[in-house]
Amino acid sequence: MGDSSSSASYIHMVQHLIEKCLIFHMTKEECMEALSKHANINPIITSTVWNELEKENKEFFEPYMKSKSKEGMMSKEETTQMLEKMISAEKDSSKASQEDD
Repeated sequence: MGDSSSSASYIHMVQHLIEKCLIFHMTKEECMEALSKHANINPIITSTVWNELEKENKEFFEPYMKSKSKEGMMSKEETTQMLEKMISAEKDSSKASQEDD
């Protein structure tokens, strides 16, 4: 069971690092490259965690990805608000899953 716990901890760390990349307005590819280079995280792991975050947080990622395209740019304030909303939702879901245990 210790292995499962350490895997969850590793994934949570990767998620946290991806959230930092989002603060710096990085694309998925830029984030994969940065985490590979600076944190020695396999790009496949980063991509997988990123994809799961996208699935679970469509209300954040749709406008975020639009802002990365040439057609529109989100302000830093809008991005910060979305990140705060996403982090808050993550905390709420973590609390709910801990209460279920």
